[in-house]
Amino acid sequence: MENSRILITGYARLPQGITAQELYSVIAVVIVVEKQTGLIVDADCSLATELTRKFVKELLTGCTLNDQEAIEDKFKEYYYGSARKAIISAIRNCTEKYRQICENGDFYVD
Repeated sequence: MENSRILITGYARLPQGITAQELYSVIAVVIVVEKQTGLIVDADCSLATELTRKFVKELLTGCTLNDQEAIEDKFKEYYYGSARKAIISAIRNCTEKYRQICENGDFYVD
């Protein structure tokens, strides 16, 4: 495993009435990031279908947490699932954790 990579998680509430919300009350977004650059090299989430999880992974991989706006724009352009707002919120949570890690010298306080 690359020492320059870190794993970050973000969570957000899912909207009522969608399959994922019936299984989980929140969505988890998990990303592996190049610590020095913020580049997302892998991603996963707790949505209900494999196809949706794969699509979210494809949208996130190659993006950088240093450009949250570009990530959000990508989801607004390509993702029309009911969980879009929750996914964006969870990614914002990941971005905030990443910034704290960078500012605090590899130390994150939960």
